[in-house]
Amino acid sequence: MSAFKAYDIRGIWGKELDEELCYRVGYFLPSLLSARSVVVGRDIRLSSEAAHDALVRGIADSGADVWDLGLSTTPMITFALVRLSGDASVQITASHNPPEYNGLKINRRGGLPVGGDSGLKELERLTAEGTIKVAENKGKVIDKSAIREDYIAYMRSCAGEIDDLDITVDCSYGMANLVIKDILSGSVRYICDHYDGSFPSHEPNPLDEKNCRELEKATVENGSDIGVIYDGDADRVVFVDEKGRFIQPDYITAVLGLYYKEHGETGYVVQDIRTSKSTTEYLERLGFKVTTWKVGHAFAKPRLRELDAVFGGELAGHYYFRDFFFCDSGILASLFVLSVVSRLKKEGKTFSSLIDSIVSYANSGEVNFRLERKDDAIRALYEEFVEKGDPLTVMDFDGYRIEYGSWWFNVRKSNTEPYLRIVAEARTKEELDEKMGRIRAIIESFS
Repeated sequence: MSAFKAYDIRGIWGKELDEELCYRVGYFLPSLLSARSVVVGRDIRLSSEAAHDALVRGIADSGADVWDLGLSTTPMITFALVRLSGDASVQITASHNPPEYNGLKINRRGGLPVGGDSGLKELERLTAEGTIKVAENKGKVIDKSAIREDYIAYMRSCAGEIDDLDITVDCSYGMANLVIKDILSGSVRYICDHYDGSFPSHEPNPLDEKNCRELEKATVENGSDIGVIYDGDADRVVFVDEKGRFIQPDYITAVLGLYYKEHGETGYVVQDIRTSKSTTEYLERLGFKVTTWKVGHAFAKPRLRELDAVFGGELAGHYYFRDFFFCDSGILASLFVLSVVSRLKKEGKTFSSLIDSIVSYANSGEVNFRLERKDDAIRALYEEFVEKGDPLTVMDFDGYRIEYGSWWFNVRKSNTEPYLRIVAEARTKEELDEKMGRIRAIIESFS
């Protein structure tokens, strides 16, 4: 069943995912997770209402209760699950994907993710093979949308003093619109700030810089101190500086470290395997213990819990917080970053100057190659740069991160899309270009 991925269930609506599959997931999920109550929310995609209705029917037919939030951000679902002591949650969303996609993000009690190795594979088997017998006592559907006000109050308590800032915010036509105007204060200018599941001017994927063009332009035209853009379900966030420059999201992990350091807190930080050494070295100078781990929330959240880490960050713009149940929140991350920028402004400094002080390596960003022979390409890269080379370090999870003295690269297969992904970094732009040329030539020989 192609909609079942490593982190969640996701696919093109009407092809890989439909009402029947949503119903069956809803029916079998409660027994898998021993859940008597399931918190459910949805985004504003054109197919989300139909997916919601089918999922809710399935849960109720199993005999479990539905605690229905209606429209929700993904972090608000997590907040509700923990605050209401629910047994499981499902957010209906395809996050940053184009409008023809939809999906289901599933958590168990406490906000722990259900991924491929933590229940999703078994759910796939049950959904494909299980027999449905509608419970004699169907579950109730209970309106829990009032949790929105508690969520807003919690977020406002984290906001700090940011009223001196001029901020431009792109809501990507998505779920940030549900809460952000009740959280931010001061001089805030908004774009794409209404619901539209067709995402008319850009897709809700801020990691792709072309989707940030409107924000980059508006931030400069507005004379803003910073620009902020959320993805479709508001669990990710990306920033541009006052010059309109796109900020690579793993550099924001370093900014979050500065926020915590200024508040007297250090400890473990979890970064993903693609993270820039600029960020790692900056965090270590601040006094943090940095550990590298796999990409994706299904891996990051348990790792943070295991280490009792203060926070974590990913190149994809996900940021995780111990104070938010070890889960990710784009809005919470933005509040912490805005707090840092506000402090800088009071000192006569800019966001761009902070980023420039963090970055000390030339970085490729994430480069995607679409090809069928991904495993062959990875083996060829390993042979060239490990077996024939002399690397200092080889990390062999989530693909490979191969480190030399002055440069490194990571190669990994996407868990959600048909791509081989490369990130490379070197001390100089010239060395980076040379190494990327070698890597590119090997990969393209398999296309």
